[in-house]
Amino acid sequence: MLNTGALSGIKVLDLSRLLPGPFCSMILADHGAEVVSVEDEKFKAEGVFLNGINRNKRHMALDLKSDQGRGVFLKLAKDADVILEGFRPGVVKRLGVDYETIQKLNPGIIYCSITGYGQTGPLRDRPGHDANYLATSGILDLIGQADAPPSIPGVQFADIAGGAMNAAMGILMALFERTKSGQGQYIDISMTDGMLGFLHLPLFFSGLTGKMPKRSNTLLSHRYACYNTYGTADNRYITIGAVEHGFWKRLCECLDLPDYVPLQYDEARREEIINTLTGIFKERTVDEWDREFRDVDVCYAKIQDLPEVMADPLFKEREMVVDLTREDGTTVKVIGIPVKLSRTPGTLSPPPEQLEETTDYNWGQA
Repeated sequence: MLNTGALSGIKVLDLSRLLPGPFCSMILADHGAEVVSVEDEKFKAEGVFLNGINRNKRHMALDLKSDQGRGVFLKLAKDADVILEGFRPGVVKRLGVDYETIQKLNPGIIYCSITGYGQTGPLRDRPGHDANYLATSGILDLIGQADAPPSIPGVQFADIAGGAMNAAMGILMALFERTKSGQGQYIDISMTDGMLGFLHLPLFFSGLTGKMPKRSNTLLSHRYACYNTYGTADNRYITIGAVEHGFWKRLCECLDLPDYVPLQYDEARREEIINTLTGIFKERTVDEWDREFRDVDVCYAKIQDLPEVMADPLFKEREMVVDLTREDGTTVKVIGIPVKLSRTPGTLSPPPEQLEETTDYNWGQA
């Protein structure tokens, strides 16, 4: 296991499943925390062991409904710094491993619960997944084409941004506060709360304009030519993000459209400008436009698919796509660590191939 990193010496017990909790504990493990992921046979049978985000962790199988399994967990909890769980509200209480129970054994424990709608409120017991949290928070209403139903994104924003990352921040803040008070605390993370926090800018613009934001029809979502997507000759797409006038001016000059320079946000000719740029971008391939803009100070990017991303020299140079060697000599491609610390950088080890069904574990065990 890791013995370096900014969180070296921090012990984490992770009871969570699927994506939000394991992604959070991956962040902690990448930076040196000793993470023990507690699973069971049902977890394995349901096929929800996402091995990529279970790197840098130890894994043990416990049946928390049994006296033996609960006893092992409570023994580990006495010396843990953090416990992370993602069950519905009330489940850990029934299992006898809730915050109040653990806090009596370990007053310094930091106990983080990630749920869809939080521990309080009228929706606390409602089941849900990422799309439901995006819908309730108002985010989903802003994603997709203006004349089509809202589009569910292909990545789990609520799970990761609303749940995992907020949980990681909450845990780190609680750990820092504990250095001053010596006391642990409980952290209540709602993925829906987290996504609601993404509405600051739409709320600001609605107050500024007096109009509610509409799907694909806002300053930063397709309303103007300067912040839009365009198809290319090879049926690919390019993005333009020339919000500031200087970038827009350079784009117009590059496309030989000087008359449009003063009309960046002109409402009367807005659609005309979009249609003109749509026609121009359709004349060349995405790679041709990439070469055209490469040395021009314009906010642009070609829209890459997953294979292109994984092969992009940018992410290899940034160590965001990394080849790790397993014990059997084979390699596995993993996504790297985005937080780059100069003195205590994070570290990667190959993710496990499957759940490790050990029930015998001591903190610091090799």
